[in-house]
Amino acid sequence: MQKIVPHLWFDKEAAEAATWYVSLFEDSSIIGITTLPDTPSGDTEIVDFKLANFRFSAISAGPYFTLNPSVSLMIACGTSEEVDRLHENLSAGGKELMPLDEYPFSKRYAWIEDKYGLNWQIMLVGNTDEHQRIRPALLFSGDACGKAEEAINYYVSTFKEANKGFINHYAPEEAMDKRAKVNYGEVNLYGTQFIVMDHGYGADFTFNEAFSFMVLCENQEEIDYYWDKLSFVPEAEQCGWIKDQFGLSWQIVPANFNEVLMKGTKEEVKRVTEAFLKMKKFDLAALEKARLG
Repeated sequence: MQKIVPHLWFDKEAAEAATWYVSLFEDSSIIGITTLPDTPSGDTEIVDFKLANFRFSAISAGPYFTLNPSVSLMIACGTSEEVDRLHENLSAGGKELMPLDEYPFSKRYAWIEDKYGLNWQIMLVGNTDEHQRIRPALLFSGDACGKAEEAINYYVSTFKEANKGFINHYAPEEAMDKRAKVNYGEVNLYGTQFIVMDHGYGADFTFNEAFSFMVLCENQEEIDYYWDKLSFVPEAEQCGWIKDQFGLSWQIVPANFNEVLMKGTKEEVKRVTEAFLKMKKFDLAALEKARLG
C-alpha cells in the first residue's frame, strides 16, 4: 500500500483535472469519485486517481488555496519524444517557468505550470530504472528558504521507514538568495521518493494547503504519533489537516478513509462527514461509531 498520497486542492476542477492527467500517463485510471455533503465549502467533490501507478487524491473545495511552484511533480522520461509529448500537452493553456531546452543536469528538460496551476518538471533521465516515474519536488522558498536539509533530516527522523539520498549543495556565491544551501536533495519516505531543494533565486511563494500529503495510518496509535511529530501550527489543525515546522501541509488520516467515503452509503458518508468536520485530530472509534450510526 502507498503510505503517503499527494493531495491536490482545486476550486471546482478536481474531476476534470484528474481525468485529463490520467489521459496523459500510462498505467493510470480514476479510482473513484464521490461528493461530501454540507461541508464548509458546500457539497465537495473528492477524486482518487493514479498516474503511472502512483496514487493521488484531489478535492474541489472552493477558491481558498492556489497551487504554486513550491510543490511540483518531477517526471522521469526515458526518451526525448516522451519529454516533448508531455511538454506539449501539459503546457497547453499554461505557462513555462523554465523553457524546454538542454540544461547542465538534463539534455531535455522543462518546468511548466499547467492550465489548472499544477507545476510539472519534465526531465529526460539516463536510466529510468533508477528513478520513480513521478516524484513530488519540494522547493523551499519564502520564509522556508535554507531549510531544505533540515527538513530532510527531520523527516528521516520522524517517518518510521525513511532514508536520506543524494544531496548536493550550492557552490559559494552560486545562489542569489544567500539563505539557499541545497540545490538538489533526495529523501525516501515509505518508498515514496521526494526531491527537496532550496530556491536559489528568491521567491515570495511558499507551501500552502493546495498541495498536501496524506499519511495513511493503520490505527489510532499511528495517527497520534504522526500528529504529535508533524503538527507545529495549532491554528492549522482541522479535519485531520496539520502544518509542519516548515509550513508544509499534511493530512493524518485512517488508511481506509477515502474508501469509506467512496464506497459507503449516502447515509454513512453523511454521518462520517458530520463527525470528522467537528474534529481536529481524527478519532477512529468515533468515526466508526458514526459510520455504523
